[in-house]
Amino acid sequence: MHISKDLVAASAGPMVLGILTEGDTYGYAIVKRVRELSGGDLEWTDGLLYPLLHRLEDAGHVRSTWVKSESGPRRKYYALTDDGRAALTEHQRQWRTVHQALRHTWGETASAVEQALSPGEGRLAW
Repeated sequence: MHISKDLVAASAGPMVLGILTEGDTYGYAIVKRVRELSGGDLEWTDGLLYPLLHRLEDAGHVRSTWVKSESGPRRKYYALTDDGRAALTEHQRQWRTVHQALRHTWGETASAVEQALSPGEGRLAW
């Protein structure tokens, strides 16, 4: 499935913040988790992820720490800050509003789509 760049860009920040609620993690693990959460439909690149992480860090939503890896080079781990939790709450509010508006716009089709796309275990529900 092709997902537009605009939709990926709009959802990337909230997606990363949501993933970080699961615990501190590093870049490749975030890319892998996005792939898992999307059932393989979202394939993020380093070119999308790392500038986003830098923006989130500059905004005070995440903090990073270098950690020595047991199996190779050190990794930069990212953690959600209190400001990041507040930002995620706001993103969730906004996405719920958009989701609700789309459901109303799409009418009956929305019910079928919602059932087909209902979040499974371990998936983020906006």
